[in-house]
Amino acid sequence: MNPFFEQTHASWVKYSNYEWKKTADGTLYLLPARDAVPKIYNPIENAQQLVVDALNIGRMGTRERPDTEIQKAIMDFAMKYGLFGLMTALPTTSKFMDYEAVYLPKNPFIKAEVMDTMDYLALFFPFKKPNLVKRGVESVWTRQDDKPMMALMMTMSDQPLAVNMGFQREYAERYDWLKQQFKEWAFLFVTSVLYYDAYSENDVQPRMLLQQSMAAFDGNAPTYHIALLEKPTIMWNYHSLLLGIQLMFSFMLTDEKTPLRLCRHCDKVFVASRSSNQFCSPECKNRYNVYKTRARKNNTGENTERV
Repeated sequence: MNPFFEQTHASWVKYSNYEWKKTADGTLYLLPARDAVPKIYNPIENAQQLVVDALNIGRMGTRERPDTEIQKAIMDFAMKYGLFGLMTALPTTSKFMDYEAVYLPKNPFIKAEVMDTMDYLALFFPFKKPNLVKRGVESVWTRQDDKPMMALMMTMSDQPLAVNMGFQREYAERYDWLKQQFKEWAFLFVTSVLYYDAYSENDVQPRMLLQQSMAAFDGNAPTYHIALLEKPTIMWNYHSLLLGIQLMFSFMLTDEKTPLRLCRHCDKVFVASRSSNQFCSPECKNRYNVYKTRARKNNTGENTERV
């Protein structure tokens, strides 16, 4: 783990099971299953694997894998880490319930710069609306129909109202938005890989284009505070798993000691224990060498299948 995260902590919620569900207009959403059990955990404890898993799902999207495969991978990801928290990641502040409307910076999902709060919430509660009364800057949210959700609501009461609402069982995120976000991270990672390949070849024009692509990597930054626990500890206020992944990915992308790499055989993303590592496992290294040996024997690699 990057030393920057060794003394940090953050809280997020994941459920024991999720399901895909379509709205009347055919829009596909991912949300917790009806009988799923919530669990609070610290995503930073497994930061490297979290980022690697996200990038490899994105690679599936950029390589045009079937939607059925991508949907299964995204569901597995949600069961390990939870949903992204897109509802609180997209606005200018996670405390948007304290304002009369929702204000949105430029993003790939919603074109409007300002939205009515209830209209915005409807994008993430397509099947059952929360019991919410909104009058100007004042909001009152109650529920009495689900004791586990009421307990979770009380446990996370220190979070902004919208964040707490996003942990509830009825909260859902669109498949096309999830897929697009995974693809964007994978695109940025591959951009970095290609840039340094072009750099080694002194190819100036492609490098400039890749630099411009990477410059588009931005977004809201998570805030933090310092808690006096056993020792002073940085507590990240992510308010969305998406922003947490984005920050962890940024540090991993610039980490020279344990860099992110693409395996030369299976093309999956992995964390290299050394900067010279080119394979995610000894098995991939052996299979790659067998493939190269067969290719040399055939004097061409065009018709040689990988092991």
